[in-house]
Amino acid sequence: MGAMGRNHARVVHAMEGVELVAVADPVADAGTVPTGASLVENVEQLLELGIDYAVVACPTAFHEPVGLALAEAGVSALIEKPLAHTAEAAARLAEAFESRGLVAAVGHIERYNPAIVSMRDRLEAGELGEVLQVVTRRQGPFPGRIADVGVVKDLATHDIDLTGFVTGQAYRTISAQTVSRSGREHEDMLAAVAHLDRGAIANHSVNWLSPFKERTTVVTGDKGCFVADTLTADLTFYANGVVDTEWEAISNFRGVSEGDMIRYAIRKREPLLVEHETFRDAVLGKESNIVDLRQGAAIVEVSEMMLRSAATGQTVVLDRAGAR
Repeated sequence: MGAMGRNHARVVHAMEGVELVAVADPVADAGTVPTGASLVENVEQLLELGIDYAVVACPTAFHEPVGLALAEAGVSALIEKPLAHTAEAAARLAEAFESRGLVAAVGHIERYNPAIVSMRDRLEAGELGEVLQVVTRRQGPFPGRIADVGVVKDLATHDIDLTGFVTGQAYRTISAQTVSRSGREHEDMLAAVAHLDRGAIANHSVNWLSPFKERTTVVTGDKGCFVADTLTADLTFYANGVVDTEWEAISNFRGVSEGDMIRYAIRKREPLLVEHETFRDAVLGKESNIVDLRQGAAIVEVSEMMLRSAATGQTVVLDRAGAR
């Protein structure tokens, strides 16, 4: 029942078609548990209640043992991102649920953000032409509640996932730099440049050292730019100019020029609620667009490519055989 656990419990408790039976937390206060739900100490006691599925929102280091216990018991699971603390652990989780034919997903919530969903639909419709670059900025103050991973696995995994989601491209090479200024063993700032498999470039700036919160994704293509603010779920389109300029000093520049700007009106539903509705439908056997564990494991692998590049000072290449 940490910050995300409380949000998950709130949404599940109010959602149609699902009964929140219990919360497992060895240190939670009963007053934090929604009315009607029991408080138990561990996953074993949770399983004794005969649940249909579980939400895993414990510290990342415990995702593997908790997830494996659920899989062994034949219980489906929605596991918070990142899927696991290492790529190897993520692969073991994916195999455990797949081998038993269980529904399992990773909580990459940005896939359900209205601005990102709208951007992806418009990119698939060709409104931006060829995608040339994706730039993400995800920064804010240090969160004292995160203790077991650094900014790469906690925050950058959001940007890794949404980049692949909106472009349909996979990471091929990554060059990254990290620093740790907060006195912890884990990094708290990342700057990374990546090449994707169909030619686009991705730039990621992520930190826990800024006194303001920012969540911005800019996608540049042949026809202009999309700018998504995932804090406000706003999407704006900046078109390349089509009007010839008569100012000679500017007209000599052969790049694009400024065109129209459109801020789209988007239906804004809470992404966490949409994520849970999507997973509920998957458990019920309905067609549903969940982030499966193989996708989640691939995202963890890319995050480890970033950390490897930062540690070695070298560009890391991901091919079909894995990172090298």
